[in-house]
Amino acid sequence: MKDWRIYCEFSRPFTLLMPGVGMICGGLAAWGAQPRFVSSWTHSPWRVAWNVVLGAVMAVVLNAGSNGLNQMFDLPIDRINKPQRPLPSGRLRSREAAGFTLGAFVVGLLLAWVINYQCLLLAVLAGIFTVSYSVPPFRTKRWGILANITMAVPRGFLLPVAGWSTVKTIWVVEPWLLSSVLGLFILGAGTTKDFSDMEGDRAGGCKTLPVLYGVRKAALLISPFFVFPFLLWAILVRLGKLTGHPAGIYTLSFSLPLIGAYIDYRILRNPDELSASENHISWKLIYLMSIVAYAGIAVSYLLPRP
Repeated sequence: MKDWRIYCEFSRPFTLLMPGVGMICGGLAAWGAQPRFVSSWTHSPWRVAWNVVLGAVMAVVLNAGSNGLNQMFDLPIDRINKPQRPLPSGRLRSREAAGFTLGAFVVGLLLAWVINYQCLLLAVLAGIFTVSYSVPPFRTKRWGILANITMAVPRGFLLPVAGWSTVKTIWVVEPWLLSSVLGLFILGAGTTKDFSDMEGDRAGGCKTLPVLYGVRKAALLISPFFVFPFLLWAILVRLGKLTGHPAGIYTLSFSLPLIGAYIDYRILRNPDELSASENHISWKLIYLMSIVAYAGIAVSYLLPRP
C-alpha cells in the first residue's frame, strides 16, 4: 500500500483550498441573493447547508483529479521543472497515478450528481475543459492564450456558478455576471505559475505566454487583469444587476484592485524574479486575493439589505 502522504502530495493540497472556498462562497451568495434565503431545490435549511458542503468536497476532489491528470501528461516537463514531485522522482508509479486520478474524477462526478443535475452539468463541463488543457490531441496548454482561457473557464467562470447551483438555479444571469469578474482575473493571473516553468515548457513544446513573449512582455500583458476586472462589480451593482449589499460589493470592487496594483508592482519591478522561484510572493498574494474575493462576495450577499 502506497503511503497516503505521497498521494496527498500528488494532489497538490495547497491548490485545493481555493475551489473549496469558491464553492462554499458561491453557495452562500446564492442563499443571500434575491429571493433571499430561499433555495430552488429544497425548503430545508439543513439540506441547503448539506448541499453547499457536499459541493465544496466535490470541488476539492475534482481539482485533485485535475492536478493528477496534468502531472501525468506533464511528466517529461516535470522531469525538468519539478523533478522532486512524486511521478518524476519515481515515488509514485504511472499506474498508481492513473488510478488516483480516475478515482477522483468518478467520486467528484458522483458527488455532483447527488447534489443536483445543474451541478453535475457544470462539473462535466469543467472536466471537459480540464481534459482539453492537459490531454492530446487538444492539450491547449501548448497554445498560448488558449491555455489561459481553458484554465480560466473551470477555475474562474464556472466555479462560483457551480457553488451557486447548490442552492439556486443557474438559469438566471446573476451568477454568470458575478463569475465573469473572477474568470477575467484568473485569465491573467494563471500565467504567473508559468514563469518558473519556462525551461521545461519550452522543451515540451508548450508555448505559454512567457515562452512566447519573454518574461517582461508577458508580465506587462497580464498586469491589467489584476486590477480592472474587479471594477466591473461596481458597475454591475450600479446597473442593478447584482442583488448583494451595494456597500459590501462597492468596498470589494475598489479594495481588490489596490491589492492587484501591489501585485503588479511586485511583478513589474523585477519580472525575472518570477522565473527564478516556483513560489514567488506574487503567486501567494494572488491565491490570497482569490480567497478574499470569494469570501467578500459571500459576505456582501449575506449582509442585511438597507
